[in-house]
Amino acid sequence: MVSRVIPVAPFDLVVFGATGDLARRKIFPGLFHRFEVGQMPSEARIVGVARSEMDVDAFRNLLRASLLEFADRAQNAEDRVQAFLECVSYVRVDAAGEDGWEALSKHMRKDATRAFYLSVSPSLFGDIADRLSAHGMATSESRIVVEKPFGQDLASARALNATLRRSFSEHQIYRIDHYLGKETVQNLMALRFANSLWEPLWNSTHIDHVQITVSESIGVEGRGAYYDRSGAMRDMVQNHLMQLLCLTAMEPPSKYDPDAVRNEKVKVISALQDVPQEDIVRGQYRETPGQQDSYCDHAENPDSRTESFVAMKVNVGNWRWSGTPFYLRTGKKLRARSSEIAVVFRDPPHMIFPKMEGRRGNALIIRLQPDEGITLRTTIKEPGPGGLRLAEVTLDMTFAEALAGGTDTQDAYERLIMDVIRGDQTLFMRGDEVEAAWSWADPIIAGWEASSRTPEKYDAGGSGPEDALMLLHREGRRWREIG
Repeated sequence: MVSRVIPVAPFDLVVFGATGDLARRKIFPGLFHRFEVGQMPSEARIVGVARSEMDVDAFRNLLRASLLEFADRAQNAEDRVQAFLECVSYVRVDAAGEDGWEALSKHMRKDATRAFYLSVSPSLFGDIADRLSAHGMATSESRIVVEKPFGQDLASARALNATLRRSFSEHQIYRIDHYLGKETVQNLMALRFANSLWEPLWNSTHIDHVQITVSESIGVEGRGAYYDRSGAMRDMVQNHLMQLLCLTAMEPPSKYDPDAVRNEKVKVISALQDVPQEDIVRGQYRETPGQQDSYCDHAENPDSRTESFVAMKVNVGNWRWSGTPFYLRTGKKLRARSSEIAVVFRDPPHMIFPKMEGRRGNALIIRLQPDEGITLRTTIKEPGPGGLRLAEVTLDMTFAEALAGGTDTQDAYERLIMDVIRGDQTLFMRGDEVEAAWSWADPIIAGWEASSRTPEKYDAGGSGPEDALMLLHREGRRWREIG
């Protein structure tokens, strides 16, 4: 199966923070991949913006090195790399001052789509947005892209939204969450709403519970100071896991339209019930003698109470999901890097095979990483004579295998940047959605801060704190194995 690549119209894309890690690893390699497959026109113009003193040739050489390291298609394709780099220019700009803004404005064309990607600290979002407006670059057709975190709490999220809306309308603001650009996340919507098979089963009558897991094998090395001000709740649960929960639990939208989809997501967040502290487990990875440093070592804070692991039981208070809990789990320094949604179905109402009773054999697993795909666990008879013996088997659709033969696999950033250029906000968070998520998360965080309890220590390379296992065991359920 060969995917159809639809070229976009010529555009001007300005990347603030162009010498930073995200730009080098994801943004520019993603743009090159889109250029290489013919989706990005040669008339496109990319302007790198940073504080560093360098000319355009020096910046292009920096990008060339990044492409050779992080862009698979750049290997042995020097002519294509050079053609891409000819679309790139560089302007030194002081984001919080006045230097460079006039020079930047001269790069903007009046007849091209205009987008500004803010790959910088959120503290600079307001300064940049205001100066883009003051220098005439924030037109009614412009778009602005901002990276998370979208605030640290409800108050700061509201302030950030108000700051951006001084210069840009809501339909021009693209709050990017790369999880929503993953192939499997979008396939979740296709699986639910393009097939009649699942909708009759997608409710509390047939689904026992849902597990959403995002585990990481790495720690917070290199970003300990930032992470210690954030923690797993702010860094992962309030945004990434919240988005996965919304897409799993949302009602069918009236159409595949940005606001129709996001309206249904906001309804899910608004229906989330308060989470009591006894339904939450916080953890922090500890030192493993001779092998691993502790979280506190990485954060350079020996008394840190910041969590590197969170597990919680969440209830959606509406007709569809009443009685079906959602279990969320995320953590650092776990056994493996893995992200998945597991929809676990109820047992048959009357089990005629006694040995299978209480097994909950049916589960739909949506894997986000690694090896994106969808599997369905089901029960069959073991082949052969000797009586009726049952076995669990998995129907597997690993995308790399099931859709082999010329498919165009995109990184999440590639897809989302092209959606910005097209003006499609379906996979981007709306302002009220961000604020609704913080309205739910803030009381949870406040409860922790008011408590004297510290995060439970857990060993690196495992599945997290023991209490997280008990969160399911006490109700006769089990977490799926990580990795």
